[in-house]
Amino acid sequence: MTMTHPALSDRGNDGEVPDDNPAAKPARRRFTTAYKVAILDEYGQTTDPGAKGALLRREGLYSSHIVEWRRARDVGVLGENASMPGRSKRSGDKAEIERLKIKNERLESQLKKHRQALEIQGKASEVLSRLLAEAAEETSQRPEKPKP
Repeated sequence: MTMTHPALSDRGNDGEVPDDNPAAKPARRRFTTAYKVAILDEYGQTTDPGAKGALLRREGLYSSHIVEWRRARDVGVLGENASMPGRSKRSGDKAEIERLKIKNERLESQLKKHRQALEIQGKASEVLSRLLAEAAEETSQRPEKPKP
């Protein structure tokens, strides 16, 4: 004996879902820029254990929303930098260029440090080879002690 609701079993048996069923036509949710910025601010200010998860549950959001919105904000597509939809691509490009410039400067600095380290290693190797050559020369010039 199964305990199912008659309407559910009828729908399950005939394989059709009526048009008045909201599950038949899910609508994609759309979030305004102001809403996204407000949620990001609230999410960022939350410090209590479990409060971030509670915020997401309350708003019906996923952590992937936060990640995506942060990325959009960081490249300038979301927030104060995004003034007009047509300009968001340009400001996003500018933000990307700025990010790449910063990354390039960091990599140039690392390269300079690596070159200095290689130069120091080369000098140390040269000094050690001279010392080894001098030590070998000294040992070859010493008279051998007679064996008893």
